[in-house]
Amino acid sequence: MPEDLNWDDVRSLARRTSEGQPFTLTDETRAILRRAAPQVAIPPGEAERALQQVPSAVALLDEVASRIRVGSRRLSRAIVDSANRQDAGDMDGARQPFLDVLAVEVVPHYRAIAQTHLDALDDP
Repeated sequence: MPEDLNWDDVRSLARRTSEGQPFTLTDETRAILRRAAPQVAIPPGEAERALQQVPSAVALLDEVASRIRVGSRRLSRAIVDSANRQDAGDMDGARQPFLDVLAVEVVPHYRAIAQTHLDALDDP
Protein backbone atom coordinates (compact mmCIF):
# COMPACT_ATOMS: atom_id res chain seq x y z
CA MET A 1 0.00 0.00 0.00
CA PRO A 2 1.44 3.40 -0.88
CA GLU A 3 2.57 5.44 2.11
CA ASP A 4 -0.30 7.91 1.89
CA LEU A 5 -2.84 5.05 2.02
CA ASN A 6 -2.68 4.29 5.73
CA TRP A 7 -6.15 3.13 6.63
CA ASP A 8 -5.27 1.80 10.09
CA ASP A 9 -6.68 4.93 11.72
CA VAL A 10 -9.95 4.51 9.81
CA ARG A 11 -10.20 0.86 10.83
CA SER A 12 -9.41 1.72 14.44
CA LEU A 13 -11.96 4.52 14.57
CA ALA A 14 -14.63 2.35 12.96
CA ARG A 15 -13.89 -0.52 15.34
CA ARG A 16 -14.15 1.72 18.40
CA THR A 17 -17.41 3.18 17.15
CA SER A 18 -18.87 -0.25 16.38
CA GLU A 19 -17.90 -1.39 19.89
CA GLY A 20 -20.08 1.37 21.30
CA GLN A 21 -17.52 4.03 22.07
CA PRO A 22 -18.94 7.48 21.38
CA PHE A 23 -17.89 9.14 18.15
CA THR A 24 -16.72 12.70 18.56
CA LEU A 25 -16.21 15.03 15.67
CA THR A 26 -12.76 16.38 16.44
CA ASP A 27 -10.13 17.98 14.23
CA GLU A 28 -8.39 14.59 14.18
CA THR A 29 -11.45 12.58 13.13
CA ARG A 30 -12.27 15.18 10.49
CA ALA A 31 -8.70 14.98 9.15
CA ILE A 32 -8.84 11.18 9.01
CA LEU A 33 -12.10 11.19 7.08
CA ARG A 34 -11.10 14.07 4.80
CA ARG A 35 -7.98 12.15 3.83
CA ALA A 36 -9.59 8.73 3.48
CA ALA A 37 -12.85 9.63 1.70
CA PRO A 38 -11.29 10.48 -1.69
CA GLN A 39 -9.04 7.42 -1.40
CA VAL A 40 -12.17 5.26 -1.48
CA ALA A 41 -13.88 7.26 -4.25
CA ILE A 42 -16.04 9.52 -2.10
CA PRO A 43 -15.90 13.05 -3.50
CA PRO A 44 -14.33 15.65 -1.18
CA GLY A 45 -17.45 17.83 -1.31
CA GLU A 46 -19.63 14.94 -0.20
CA ALA A 47 -17.21 14.23 2.65
CA GLU A 48 -17.21 17.89 3.71
CA ARG A 49 -21.01 17.94 3.86
CA ALA A 50 -20.98 14.77 5.95
CA LEU A 51 -18.46 16.26 8.38
CA GLN A 52 -20.87 19.01 9.44
CA GLN A 53 -22.79 16.84 11.90
CA VAL A 54 -22.03 13.77 13.99
CA PRO A 55 -24.69 11.44 12.49
CA SER A 56 -23.59 12.10 8.92
CA ALA A 57 -19.91 11.87 9.92
CA VAL A 58 -20.58 8.46 11.48
CA ALA A 59 -22.32 7.39 8.26
CA LEU A 60 -19.29 8.61 6.30
CA LEU A 61 -16.95 6.66 8.58
CA ASP A 62 -19.09 3.55 8.13
CA GLU A 63 -19.04 3.92 4.33
CA VAL A 64 -15.29 4.55 4.16
CA ALA A 65 -14.58 1.57 6.42
CA SER A 66 -16.99 -0.62 4.46
CA ARG A 67 -15.37 0.23 1.13
CA ILE A 68 -11.95 -0.60 2.57
CA ARG A 69 -13.12 -3.87 4.14
CA VAL A 70 -15.33 -5.11 1.30
CA GLY A 71 -12.84 -4.14 -1.40
CA SER A 72 -10.00 -5.86 0.42
CA ARG A 73 -11.99 -9.06 0.81
CA ARG A 74 -13.18 -8.96 -2.79
CA LEU A 75 -9.63 -8.51 -4.07
CA SER A 76 -8.24 -11.23 -1.78
CA ARG A 77 -10.86 -13.69 -3.01
CA ALA A 78 -10.06 -12.80 -6.62
CA ILE A 79 -6.34 -13.40 -6.09
CA VAL A 80 -6.96 -16.82 -4.53
CA ASP A 81 -9.57 -17.81 -7.11
CA SER A 82 -7.32 -16.74 -9.97
CA ALA A 83 -4.37 -18.66 -8.55
CA ASN A 84 -6.51 -21.78 -8.16
CA ARG A 85 -7.64 -21.50 -11.78
CA GLN A 86 -4.05 -20.99 -12.94
CA ASP A 87 -2.97 -24.06 -11.00
CA ALA A 88 -5.72 -26.01 -12.77
CA GLY A 89 -4.38 -24.79 -16.13
CA ASP A 90 -7.35 -22.51 -16.84
CA MET A 91 -5.56 -19.32 -17.88
CA ASP A 92 -8.67 -17.76 -19.45
CA GLY A 93 -10.64 -18.50 -16.31
CA ALA A 94 -7.85 -17.02 -14.19
CA ARG A 95 -8.60 -13.60 -15.69
CA GLN A 96 -12.29 -13.65 -14.75
CA PRO A 97 -11.97 -12.94 -11.02
CA PHE A 98 -10.07 -9.74 -11.77
CA LEU A 99 -12.55 -8.72 -14.45
CA ASP A 100 -15.31 -9.27 -11.89
CA VAL A 101 -13.49 -7.05 -9.39
CA LEU A 102 -13.01 -4.31 -11.98
CA ALA A 103 -16.72 -4.45 -12.84
CA VAL A 104 -17.78 -3.44 -9.32
CA GLU A 105 -14.83 -2.05 -7.36
CA VAL A 106 -14.76 1.71 -6.74
CA VAL A 107 -11.64 2.05 -4.57
CA PRO A 108 -8.88 3.20 -6.93
CA HIS A 109 -6.13 1.37 -5.02
CA TYR A 110 -7.95 -1.96 -5.25
CA ARG A 111 -8.81 -1.36 -8.90
CA ALA A 112 -5.14 -0.71 -9.66
CA ILE A 113 -4.10 -3.94 -7.94
CA ALA A 114 -6.72 -5.94 -9.84
CA GLN A 115 -5.62 -4.36 -13.12
CA THR A 116 -1.97 -5.15 -12.35
CA HIS A 117 -2.85 -8.81 -11.75
CA LEU A 118 -4.90 -8.88 -14.92
CA ASP A 119 -2.08 -7.31 -16.93
CA ALA A 120 0.37 -9.86 -15.51
CA LEU A 121 -1.87 -12.67 -16.72
CA ASP A 122 -1.88 -11.14 -20.20
CA ASP A 123 1.92 -11.04 -20.37
CA PRO A 124 3.39 -14.13 -22.04
